[in-house]
Amino acid sequence: MKEIRSIRGMVDTLPEDTNSWQYVEEVIKDLLTSYSYSEIRMPIVEQTNLFKRSIGEVTDIVEKEMYTFPDRKNQSLTLRPEGTAGCVRAASQHGLLNQSRRLWYIGPMFRYERPQKGRQRQFHQVGVECFGMDGPDIDAELIFMTARLWRLLGVDKHIRLELNSIGSVEARLNYRNALIDYLGERRSELDEDSQRRLETNPLRILDSKDANTQGLLKGAPNIIEYLEDDSRDHFEQLKVLLETAGIQFTVNPKLVRGLDYYNKTVFEWITESLGAQGTICGGGRYDGLVEQLGGRPTSAVGFAMGLERLVLLLKECSEGELPVDGLDIYFAASGDSAVIAARKIAESLRDEIPSLKMLMHCGGGSFKSQMKKANKSGARFALIVGGQEVEDGTVGFKPLRLDNIGADPLQDQQETITVDGLSSFLKKHI
Repeated sequence: MKEIRSIRGMVDTLPEDTNSWQYVEEVIKDLLTSYSYSEIRMPIVEQTNLFKRSIGEVTDIVEKEMYTFPDRKNQSLTLRPEGTAGCVRAASQHGLLNQSRRLWYIGPMFRYERPQKGRQRQFHQVGVECFGMDGPDIDAELIFMTARLWRLLGVDKHIRLELNSIGSVEARLNYRNALIDYLGERRSELDEDSQRRLETNPLRILDSKDANTQGLLKGAPNIIEYLEDDSRDHFEQLKVLLETAGIQFTVNPKLVRGLDYYNKTVFEWITESLGAQGTICGGGRYDGLVEQLGGRPTSAVGFAMGLERLVLLLKECSEGELPVDGLDIYFAASGDSAVIAARKIAESLRDEIPSLKMLMHCGGGSFKSQMKKANKSGARFALIVGGQEVEDGTVGFKPLRLDNIGADPLQDQQETITVDGLSSFLKKHI
């Protein structure tokens, strides 16, 4: 029978990798909590219309990349391709928008696109969404917070910030028309994908990866020249806030983001340290989306960061030491009475030292074979209980690593500790 394997682009995260993921997630959660952001959890399946109305029907995500299917009642459902629309839906549905809110979420997203380094068809994001605040100060807070995260993870030298303003809906429409006029005269020189976008979503041409198209765009109209006064003032104030805080950035007038709901501020944190240029984190304002999805007019801004790329960047570029998910104790026991006694001792230790990482040997075997497994486990110490220890009310304690109290694992450094004194002894050495 043929072996069943994982779906292409939907990968397993194995135990040797989960420690890095947990570390990144814990740093992010602690940071968000310190800024008084509250977690929200949304379902991974939503009505398809939610994404068509928010992301835009002529975006690549909706046209090509969504996992969409009918349920038993023939209702069209979609695995979420991003988190903002679902967060807006949940916040509006449950009455969370009657005051300013700072929310965050974490979880898998789904897009049917070509798997590549740091990007899969099931991928994971941390998203932050803020509602009810319309000034540039909240935009700046999001950028301050992400800049702090890069420093905490030790990857700040490998990430740079690009910034732009795409203005109001009216300003963007005026710019859209000017861009169509400019590119329409050069249509035959555009790549095939950009020719299609010229009819549907011309601002996305600014993000084209085609070198010839990018050459044509050098003479294209600049979106910043089309900003209305409110958007221009907002952008200038944001830049002052960033400069005052020492946040370095580049204004990129071609930065528009790939979703239709953005307005005013858009930003991306980008790295070149994973091969081709890649976005680690991106976001911006979307002041019209709540109303567009049936809620009342609400200012909003947020960002999302891809965890796959961030974990990869951390492994390859972090200047700090990644924490090792090390085992403290390997507990070996031989003989029925010893196994029973060892189990009782182990559970008592877990009560008294909750942070203790201890693995209890299972499956029997000689002490020699158990100690081989203890060494292989990477544990710092071994606890040993046999028939004699049960009679004496003691436990054998053996260092397994050279860096543990100067011990050599090849020499017999075993000590005998009373069961009653074991907890205080371990607290001293671990």
